[in-house]
Amino acid sequence: MASTTNATTLHQQFRPPSHPRAPRRIRTYPPTIRFTIRATAASTSAPAQREAEAGVPWGCEIESLESAASLERWLTASGLPEQRLALEKVDIGERGLVALKNVRNGEKLLFVPPSLVITADSEWTNREVGEVMKRYSVPDWPLLATYLISEASLEGSSRWSSYIDALPRQPYSLLYWTRTEIDAYLVACPIRERAISRIGDVIGTYNDLRDRIFSKYPDLFPEEVYNMETFRWSFGILFSRLVRLESMDGRVALVPWADMLNHSPEVDAFLDYDKSSQGIVFTTDRSYQPGVYILW
Repeated sequence: MASTTNATTLHQQFRPPSHPRAPRRIRTYPPTIRFTIRATAASTSAPAQREAEAGVPWGCEIESLESAASLERWLTASGLPEQRLALEKVDIGERGLVALKNVRNGEKLLFVPPSLVITADSEWTNREVGEVMKRYSVPDWPLLATYLISEASLEGSSRWSSYIDALPRQPYSLLYWTRTEIDAYLVACPIRERAISRIGDVIGTYNDLRDRIFSKYPDLFPEEVYNMETFRWSFGILFSRLVRLESMDGRVALVPWADMLNHSPEVDAFLDYDKSSQGIVFTTDRSYQPGVYILW
């Protein structure tokens, strides 16, 4: 058996900070770069067309309500309590959580039980794959990226199949853009350098995992499953959906149902574990009328 005494070398972007601080405001960690070309003359540009064509063999179209309904049924059967929100198509052309009743400022919503949250401690359906990853002390971000691919590749055999089926097959992500496209379309954009750095970090991290782990266990990590395309997808999901939960020891986590909320930079809202209800709750920063979609 190959030696596993050395931890996987990973790019600085995905290493745990020496003194992690747990932000209470809802955000991904590191902060998300979200840049989408919509309804403009550039909508038929090379990057936009690349995003439309790229994809993986799992997930759904980003506006799919059928997969969303299946997700809600599975979550309810798995312990999600009755909700004051419904998952619907919203006016930005995607899905979002919409208020069913009046929601007050400061009200707590969602109450997702920890058993329905994905963290680095979640059980792997393919236990051999999980054991190898943990033996190499892979940090949380690349561990979760690999976990998503492993569970997605198992389809209905995975406990998370309904959740993965409801994830976008093509997340909005600059990870799919080439350097030429970034230089052409983000020439005067302040996120250009961050985008270049992030793409390099993801590619470098995948190469590290491939060279140090995947190539040593080809039966567990076949290239047709664990490749750059699937890692673009999994990191794209993490960048847009992963949150850090202060009251769960600062763990980074995917929170099904909560991650269907739509983002807004103007919202000052909170997502965290609530000890009294023993669930992950979303605390609003404003009131909402019935039919209005909730923002984080």
